[in-house]
Amino acid sequence: MNQDLPVSGGRSEGAPRRRDVVSTHSVFGAPCWVSLTSRDLEATQDFYTAVLGWRWRGAKLGEHFRIALANGVPVAGIAAVAAMWQMAVAWTPYFAVPDADVAVARARERGGTAAVGPLSFPPGRAALLADRDGATFGIWQGELVYNWEVWRRARPAFIRLHTRDAFDSAIFYGEILDWASEVSGCEVEYAGGEVLLRYQGDVVARIDSGAVEAAPDPSVRPHWQIHFAVSDVAACARAAEKHGGSVLSEDEQEAVLRDADGAQFTVTSRSHR
Repeated sequence: MNQDLPVSGGRSEGAPRRRDVVSTHSVFGAPCWVSLTSRDLEATQDFYTAVLGWRWRGAKLGEHFRIALANGVPVAGIAAVAAMWQMAVAWTPYFAVPDADVAVARARERGGTAAVGPLSFPPGRAALLADRDGATFGIWQGELVYNWEVWRRARPAFIRLHTRDAFDSAIFYGEILDWASEVSGCEVEYAGGEVLLRYQGDVVARIDSGAVEAAPDPSVRPHWQIHFAVSDVAACARAAEKHGGSVLSEDEQEAVLRDADGAQFTVTSRSHR
């Protein structure tokens, strides 16, 4: 779940002023964060520091949670709760919504399922859902992580949905998140055989067809894939292998990796973004 989204509690030196806080009411419908559930916090931090060069800071919810930083910019949340909460080890994208209850109800009405929540994680609420093809995603209502606008502009991560039917999935998510409506800052277009989601002109998500619902290989089933922008794809792949992960596919521009805990993610060359 997106346990690392809340801003730090209290005001200490270097803490955000209230005017810096962005809420989901102003970014409704857009991807707003990515989060990893893991089993071992220290091992997870060691792996992603070695592979992606991330540094870490604490999160409001306690010792099982961390926020990853790249060049001082928040990149992602890590929650070592997979075993404790009996959740899968996986990377999950979260979308901003003004009302988590409404979003969950809309998903259920359209054939999706709610795995967890909505639950309160001050200063917001979260839920973990699956679309009607089984791809897992999250929703978040409330304040976003401090420096979220910097994160968005730097675009250290983007997401891609591999699904059975891109057009059908775009309708599902669009009806839940009000894409292409007056209340959302998101626009949808169909180009090059895939659906593109734009937020303030930037492509923030892609949806493509071809995944097989009952495939034995999880990487072929419908799923959201998290992409991290890097300077050297090959170096990341070699570091992943050296630190207990594996390389599922690789070329000059992109590599699909698994971390030491089994979570799948992609590194993409910054020049290829």
